[in-house]
Amino acid sequence: MPINGPVPNWLFSGLIALTLWVVMFHLGMAIIASEFRRVLARPGLLLKGLFAVLIVVPALALAIAKNFDLGRSAEIGIVLMSVSPGAPIALRRSIKAGGDLSYASALQILVSLLVVFSMPAWVWALDRVYDVQAEIAPWHLAKQVFLAQLLPLCIGIALRYAAPQTVKWLRPKLAPVATGLLLILIPLAIFNIWEVVVGENWRVIVAVAMITLLALCLGHLLGGPEPGTRTATAIASAARNLDWLCSLLH
Repeated sequence: MPINGPVPNWLFSGLIALTLWVVMFHLGMAIIASEFRRVLARPGLLLKGLFAVLIVVPALALAIAKNFDLGRSAEIGIVLMSVSPGAPIALRRSIKAGGDLSYASALQILVSLLVVFSMPAWVWALDRVYDVQAEIAPWHLAKQVFLAQLLPLCIGIALRYAAPQTVKWLRPKLAPVATGLLLILIPLAIFNIWEVVVGENWRVIVAVAMITLLALCLGHLLGGPEPGTRTATAIASAARNLDWLCSLLH
């Protein structure tokens, strides 16, 4: 991975790839593809969810970061984190928190597809705000999205239809593996980017906490009248993708 943190790049990138594959494959086996018709019949709700995740949260993070006297590196790190949505863990958290499975899955897939356009657009805008020359290649990002998220998710969905008995046997056995990998990866990822994003400035911790709390609240408000869709939108809004953040920090 591009960040020169205390964890070796080969170990960090390998663990991320393995964890994403296991988590997304496991989640895919739980998805009933035919239920997407119910979700797509309410495009306004999906559009509000996408608006919250892709536009509202980055704009909110930019406004807060620029007014907290964080230092240039921490400020840019937080803003870059905010424009890196589509964390696979968001879908898992949504389901565990009672989020609508079909809506959360559709939102995750759409965010993963649209991030190919939204992240380069945000990076272009931030170049002008901060007078820097950062960039991210849309094709490289699309390849990451497909290989790390969409491919294992689709394989899991296909297996559910092709071999339901295999899925019935495999899903419970794979669940603790996915949980264990996440329990290893999350603290390791935070530890590896802590100095880049947070450092020793207490204001950064306050700013990150405030952005997360407001993202949850705004996602809840934009998630429609049903508790399941509100929960899914709130969690998708607050969760950010550390793997894509690392790509931006290259």
